[in-house]
Amino acid sequence: MIALWAYWPTPALPRDARADHVIVRKADRTLSLYRGPDLMRSYRVSLGTEPFGPKQWLGDGRTPEGDYVIDYHKPNSSFHRALHISYPSPLDVANALSRGVEPGGLIMIHGMKDGLRYLGRLHTFLDWTDGCIAVTNSEIEEISRVVADGTPIRIEP
Repeated sequence: MIALWAYWPTPALPRDARADHVIVRKADRTLSLYRGPDLMRSYRVSLGTEPFGPKQWLGDGRTPEGDYVIDYHKPNSSFHRALHISYPSPLDVANALSRGVEPGGLIMIHGMKDGLRYLGRLHTFLDWTDGCIAVTNSEIEEISRVVADGTPIRIEP
């Protein structure tokens, strides 16, 4: 049953579908795409190795929390494809510097590292990223298609 779930395809969103905001709920391990108040699709995700609490410094293994923007797509990522999240915000930088640490950066929504595609959804049984939000390769292809640069993303605890 687990193997079926790990690889079972989901119907693709329509080719003209466009999300106008993204919500990540860390406690639920979900990334959801919305058009207005309507949920388009939710995906199960893996987070940073230290999933509880907001990102505070470079290398802490945490996924940020707060309001950001998808500011660019990276089609040639070593994690199949990626969407960059605008972390750190000026407030994130100020908070980190007030503690004498670097805030970190390069927080992305991405697929699986090349060579690990075979894991499918099984990767969601562990939080394994350095603070990014990971989905399967087919899921990042769909997310990349329906989420434009400039789309707001809220990452909730």
